[in-house]
This record gives sequence, C-alpha cells and structure tokens, in this order.
Amino acid sequence: MTRAEIRESDTRTRILTTADRLYRQIGYQKTTVADIARELGMSPANIYRFFRSKDEINEAVGHQLLGEVITTAVEIARRDAPAAERLRALFATVQHMNAERFTVEKKLHELVALAISENWEMVKAYVERMDGVIATIIADGTARGEFRSGDTKHAARCLHTAMIRYSHPRLMVECADFPDPTLDQMLDFILAALR
Repeated sequence: MTRAEIRESDTRTRILTTADRLYRQIGYQKTTVADIARELGMSPANIYRFFRSKDEINEAVGHQLLGEVITTAVEIARRDAPAAERLRALFATVQHMNAERFTVEKKLHELVALAISENWEMVKAYVERMDGVIATIIADGTARGEFRSGDTKHAARCLHTAMIRYSHPRLMVECADFPDPTLDQMLDFILAALR
C-alpha cells in the first residue's frame, strides 16, 4: 500500500470508530455526519470524501457488527469438537451476542434491526456467510459419521431458518414471552433430523 492509501484507510477506520461510538451513545438516527466530523476535528465535506452518505456509514458500521458475529462463528466452526457440539455453541453464542446487544447496546441493535427489515446488502452477505459456516460444520459432521449424508447447503439453510427466532433482533423481542421451545429444545429437534 502507498502512504496515501494507508492514510485513507486510517481515516476511514477513524470515521467508523467514531460513528460506532456515537451510535452507541446517542443512536444512529440522532448522530449526524456533522457530529462525526466535529468529534474528529474535520469538516463534514471531508467525511464525504470517504463515505458518499450517512447511509454508507450506517452500512459500514452494521457490517462491522455482523462481521464480529461471523468471526466468532468461524472460530467456533474451527474447534476440534463434535459437529453437534459446535452447532450448539454457535447458536448459543449468536443468541447471547444479539441478546446482549439488545439489552446493553440497544441503540446499535436498532441499526441492525433496520438493516434486517430493509434487507440491506450486508444482511444478505451475512446470511450467506453464516449459512456457509453452518454448512461447513454439517459437512464435517457428515464426514465424521455424526450426521447422515445429504445436501449440506440445504440442511444449513434449513437449520439457520429454523433458528432465526433465537438470533433475529425483532423476533427475539417479540418471542420473549414464549419460552418454548428453548434454544436447546429446538437444537435437539434439529440435530435429530440431521442424524
């Protein structure tokens, strides 16, 4: 990378870090490009050199949030453990991360909920990536003899869809008063279907 490219990358990172912090403090809706610029000691016009719009900043912050979930999912998928154990850990961790964001980071949670409801491109990419991680675990479980043979991509999509209630921000809230089936009960049911 050239020095100019490094500076540009550093500035983009600083903008996103500042936007993320402000979104956590006052919410993405109340945060303006001028607020981000003021925090960084630059003009709003300078922010627009790196991001064409506030929507693009929103998408980049949301992409980082979902990227954290994917990074964690990949780490779980790479563990040396039975596939069923990794699937349980994966969905329990995703549920925990999203529940924590809803209770502790409510303002950031609103951004992710908006991205999902408006079907932003980053959400589509996240779903595809998560399906891939799940398919990798299922394929490994099949190779180890834990699961029966079958279309691992289809099985992953079905599993991910069945577990949406435990990870989708709005559904987690709307289903909070309906404790059954629990995450473990649903996973028991799904894992039985894979065997």
